[in-house]
Amino acid sequence: MSVEKLAARAGFSPFHFCRVFQWNIGYSIMEYVRIRRLEFAASELNSGKRIIDLAVEYGFETHTGFTKAFKRYFGCTPEKYRVHASFDIPKLPVLEKTKEYVNGGLIMEPKMVKKMSIKLAGFAVKAKTKDGESNKAYAKLWQEYYTTEGRREKLHGESFVKSHLDYGASFPQDSEYIEIKHVVGVEVKDGYDIPKDYYVCTIPEALYAVFSPPPAYMGDSGSSVNGTYKYIFSEWFPNSGYEFMENGIDFVLTDGSFPYDEPRKFFDVYIPVVKRTTETSD
Repeated sequence: MSVEKLAARAGFSPFHFCRVFQWNIGYSIMEYVRIRRLEFAASELNSGKRIIDLAVEYGFETHTGFTKAFKRYFGCTPEKYRVHASFDIPKLPVLEKTKEYVNGGLIMEPKMVKKMSIKLAGFAVKAKTKDGESNKAYAKLWQEYYTTEGRREKLHGESFVKSHLDYGASFPQDSEYIEIKHVVGVEVKDGYDIPKDYYVCTIPEALYAVFSPPPAYMGDSGSSVNGTYKYIFSEWFPNSGYEFMENGIDFVLTDGSFPYDEPRKFFDVYIPVVKRTTETSD
């Protein structure tokens, strides 16, 4: 629909309608249309469609143009978003909530932490991102880590263990993040030979935005962490001034000091970030 038709429906002149729209939503009308296209495209990243096909379907002429627009809004590439995306059809904006973000209010303010590279040893599983298979496999890996008799205890008893906090990280296995390798384990010391029983990997050095969702039972922490990722990618990144660090690896960190059926002390989400660069629209 044209701006003139929208304004007539709302009972405003086109000029006044554009001003009122931007004041309430925080974007111009055409910016809003562009964002809604991006949100609907994001909701289909779990469908198994190629990114170029989604780009064309939602009105972008090239993969590059779509990726640039996507990264400007979501703070990361479509490939990275595919790992932790919320696949619900995007809801209409709530004006009161929108005003809060326009004015700079945030529901969950992260702390910024710089970390050197982290070497992990633990257990891994590969899974496709299509139809939520990856998230299910990741949740199962965590559950088995804590409930399979002796698995976590044996790992934490090894001499090469540097820290007894538990890490969970996800590593892309292809350029479009169609397949992901999830890893759950511990940080290890340098200079030790790690037995082949364990999968070994490295998280690169980065500046992290660290989000701390409320404490939850280990069995329920998946929904808490998924909700945190949804907030990060859908709401925090677009208003933060940061974007996802290229080739960075996000991870979760937990104390793991309680039984599986008791609350964690913490379950923090670490997102590698860099200051957002300013780009012109395509």
